Amino acid sequence: MSQSNKNTPLDNKKKKTNIFKSLKILFNNMKSYRIALFSVILLAFISSALLIYTPKKMSELTDHISSSIKLDDTKMQNLIKEISVNVQTRPNQDLVFDNKKITYEDQVKFMKSIQTLGPNFSSKKQLSKEQQEEILDTFRNIPQSISEIIEPKTNLEKIKEIAILILVLYVVSSILSYIQAYILANVANDYAFDLRKKIGDKINALPLNYFDTNQVGDIISRMTNDVDTISMSLNQSLGTLASATTLLLGSTLMMFITNWTLALVAIGSSLIGFILIGVIMANSQKYFKLRQESIGSLNGHIEEVFSGINIIKSYNATKQSYTKFTELNENLYNANIKSKFLSSLMHPIMMFVGNLGYLAVSIVGSVLTSENIITFGVIIAFMTYVRLFTNPLTQLAQSVTSLQSSAAAGERVFSFLAEEELKDEKYINLRLDLNEVEGKIEFKNVVFKYPSNDKPTIKGFSATALPGQKIAIVGPTGAGKSTMVNLLMKFYEISEGDILIDGHSINDISRENIHDLFTMILQDTWLFNGTIRENITYNMEDVTYEELNILIKFIGLDHFIKTLPNNIDTVIKDNESVSAGQRQLLTIARGMLKDAPFLILDEATSNVDTRTEETIQEAMDKLMVGKTSFIIAHRLSTIINADLILVMNEGNIIEQGTHEELLAKNGFYADLYNSQFSL
Repeated sequence: MSQSNKNTPLDNKKKKTNIFKSLKILFNNMKSYRIALFSVILLAFISSALLIYTPKKMSELTDHISSSIKLDDTKMQNLIKEISVNVQTRPNQDLVFDNKKITYEDQVKFMKSIQTLGPNFSSKKQLSKEQQEEILDTFRNIPQSISEIIEPKTNLEKIKEIAILILVLYVVSSILSYIQAYILANVANDYAFDLRKKIGDKINALPLNYFDTNQVGDIISRMTNDVDTISMSLNQSLGTLASATTLLLGSTLMMFITNWTLALVAIGSSLIGFILIGVIMANSQKYFKLRQESIGSLNGHIEEVFSGINIIKSYNATKQSYTKFTELNENLYNANIKSKFLSSLMHPIMMFVGNLGYLAVSIVGSVLTSENIITFGVIIAFMTYVRLFTNPLTQLAQSVTSLQSSAAAGERVFSFLAEEELKDEKYINLRLDLNEVEGKIEFKNVVFKYPSNDKPTIKGFSATALPGQKIAIVGPTGAGKSTMVNLLMKFYEISEGDILIDGHSINDISRENIHDLFTMILQDTWLFNGTIRENITYNMEDVTYEELNILIKFIGLDHFIKTLPNNIDTVIKDNESVSAGQRQLLTIARGMLKDAPFLILDEATSNVDTRTEETIQEAMDKLMVGKTSFIIAHRLSTIINADLILVMNEGNIIEQGTHEELLAKNGFYADLYNSQFSL
């Protein structure tokens, strides 16, 4: 079951979308959250900065631990050189090295001991662990004065100090990250709440013809699915963007400070990731927009199916409805596949780039270490920096995916919020008092055309309703009867002409005031999930139990209500146990309780049988007493006693008069009347 005259989101699927423009609009609407967002960004920056500083301290810790388990090659070379020179040039002379005295005898013993070790001590190469152990075994036989100088020393206090500092940095960074996530979660929830409130306010501010030309399910989808998408994206992406950007820039800076050669190697291997992400972003955003639009279209169809399930089944149109559902579902499926396929490429690409960076740093770092250009601690630091550099790229890739969904959802939400609203009525000061209204209404050359159609629907409609009169409006389907009612209620804006209420133009009366002046009983009755009492007294306060009981008996509902388990306080759920006639009587009771000076009955008895129609007609006759009433009816038997009958066709009044006068003319009305009673 579809409505061909209604716009669906897929109608606009070919429109070009710009993620950056959409995100700019999204964040411009978050001005009231600037302080909170600034706090999130600041906390993310500090937390990330602490993480960036830890590799430097890790490098120091590694070098300290490394120096405690191996000989100092430079000190060893200097010691050998000085002892050798001293033994050869200054016989029997003591030597002072590293603030320690070495006797000539000890110097000679030392030289004899190391001669058995081969060329290792004279080499500038880094000694292996086995060679160091061999030297240490030899040193156990040399004088104490020399062994104290060359044996490795462990600075436990320094190692402990650095380790504690690293631990503190990690703990503080984690705490700040938690606070940032907590603030951001609240911002996302509050923003989603505000967006839904804006959409709710917007719905009340839109002209009725917007809902005539757009699917209700799509509007609901914007309020629920799209807003949820924005909320989740903000919660997942905003903090990640701030921290990832800080880590990316900070780790880049620290890499260049530590060693520019390795920095160029690490960054160069990651450039491919930036290029590929840019290409993916440029090609995937349109599919994210199409996905959100497809969700709205599918929701719109589902809403239509559920609201008209009886009609679908009665016409055996289940297959047709399923075919339409399958088509829309496939559109959503294809949009999902295309958007997810492209976005899912980001993570493996960045994983590959990260691993490539590890490999490049390991190879180049090993070469630099063998040449004594850098220490082993620098390689450890760079391994961490590469992780801090590539992880943000992966996070940014994931954030971009989330932001693309958010941008597409935001575009739909804000395009809805940008729809043209009803005219502002703040300037209107006139207010008609319900107790002072006489009840006269004049239509003066009223012309109306829909914004999407240049051809007028109502063409120069003119008529006068005197106080207390019953005015019937009849005509074939599409003649413009309901449109006239919508103009009278200011649901639609008049294109030309005017409507006067007691001599006052409706342009000078607020919609709220006009709605107070009218009671509407429609063909499609509306009851919400609540008690019968709540439905009858809808938006009316201070109604006593006695007043309600008198009204129920007067309208003829007392027998029906007595059969309910909780009488008037029985909850109506999904209209169960309530017939069409009973529903109509409940809405009439609601209208009588409102007691407005004007009454509109729009096909109020068209959905009931003849016997129920008589009951409802009696109730409506009671309701119309003393009120200026407009009755739209297809069953002409219900308007025979009208004071004035307006016959409409193609937006024009083609005949008017009483029932007898119109029959005497033997014109359009007479044909309508005779066609009904000749059956």
